[in-house]
Amino acid sequence: QAQLVESGGGLVQAGGSLRLSCTASGSIYTINTMGWYRQAPGKQRGLVATITNDGSADYEDSVKGRFTISRDNGKNTVHLRMNALKPEDTAVYYCIARYKSTIFSVNEHDIWGQGTQVTVSS
Repeated sequence: QAQLVESGGGLVQAGGSLRLSCTASGSIYTINTMGWYRQAPGKQRGLVATITNDGSADYEDSVKGRFTISRDNGKNTVHLRMNALKPEDTAVYYCIARYKSTIFSVNEHDIWGQGTQVTVSS
């Protein structure tokens, strides 16, 4: 079984910064894409940022220029550096990894972290 463990959420004032981290462990052969989604109260879960194993990153428009996603393939870890935080960034942030469990695997699997709360006060 594979699992993701997230850390780094918390309470910060508007304009502040936070760094989220997520580490994958367990029965993992290779991870293709890792990323972050978020879900605010009463809203659907939506994409924040993703990064492939060759470092290609993609961002949701509202976080471009403020958030930076990075990855350490050797440690199966993804980070999300969040600067210039706004109250509208308040949400539960979920890590996701798309992976293969063995060298023989044909299909990829998605696994989600448990979520970490980010609260930005005005």
